[in-house]
Amino acid sequence: MLKVALIGSGRMGAFHGETLSRRLPGVRLAAVADPAPGTAEKLAGDLGADRFCTDVEAVWDDPGVQAVVIAAPARFHAGLVVAAARAGKAVFCEKPAALTLDDLDRAIEATRAAGVVFQVGFNRRFAPDWAAARALLDDGTLGTPRLLRSLTRDPGGFDPSRVAPDTIFNETLIHDFDTLRFLNPGATVTEVFAAAGALVEPTWGDRGLLDTAVVTVRFDNGAIGIAEACFEAAYGYDVRGEVLAEGGMASLGDGRRTGLTFSGPGGRTVETVRGDQELFGGAYTAELAAFAAAVTTGRPAEVTGEDARAALEIALAAAESARTGKAVAR
Repeated sequence: MLKVALIGSGRMGAFHGETLSRRLPGVRLAAVADPAPGTAEKLAGDLGADRFCTDVEAVWDDPGVQAVVIAAPARFHAGLVVAAARAGKAVFCEKPAALTLDDLDRAIEATRAAGVVFQVGFNRRFAPDWAAARALLDDGTLGTPRLLRSLTRDPGGFDPSRVAPDTIFNETLIHDFDTLRFLNPGATVTEVFAAAGALVEPTWGDRGLLDTAVVTVRFDNGAIGIAEACFEAAYGYDVRGEVLAEGGMASLGDGRRTGLTFSGPGGRTVETVRGDQELFGGAYTAELAAFAAAVTTGRPAEVTGEDARAALEIALAAAESARTGKAVAR
């Protein structure tokens, strides 16, 4: 059994913990660590973990733990990756793996020096539509991309007082930046331009909170990508993508809960999903399955620290462009 410790027991941590304990044969949830009083204990009890702790040092000191899944707040990610690597643990880290390039470089170097697997949680690569589109690119069916699009629209209900000004770039659109790279394999970003504003919570605009954004990304193969995000979509959680290439077009995602369309007195309706875990539950499971396979077989991670760095570079450039109103060359 691959024994994995979970660090962070919030919403995403709880979902990853459930995957580790119930959805992956050959994986054992060895520990849950979280400094918040009572949270690790409760989640560990609910999921049948071997133990819980409020001090993450106990995870580093446990020789039975072979790997960790980091789902703590983003500001702690880089430090936790470094500590895990120095303790000889393989690392899966939720995105973003760091909030600065220097911190991410430190994390990448620590995992490289320790010789441990380091995978970052860009789950869309593991969703069926996205994986199928990449396969069409890899086998040459689509040919060279010309226009790419990726969007994320959250269902709303966020607390603006808990959202940092650049969150829309560093923690939301970073998924879309990775998607644009994933769907334009081998290409390098050369320029980033962003337009953003406070349209969901206008009164927070003077405090720097951005909740709506569109980012244009240029690649060295001539392709142009568009990434957009908004923190509130009244109809649900909406994630889609599109690749227009010389050989045709691939469209990804439609946000439907099922394929059902109901026609009644009120007109025609469809049910839409309301959250990321509902839409990407299979992808979240698949990415942890890929991580476990990489650890047990010794093969490279499917999403690397270098992938995380490339996406963070775009995110930081987008934030700079939004502040200055100018395109940022990469």
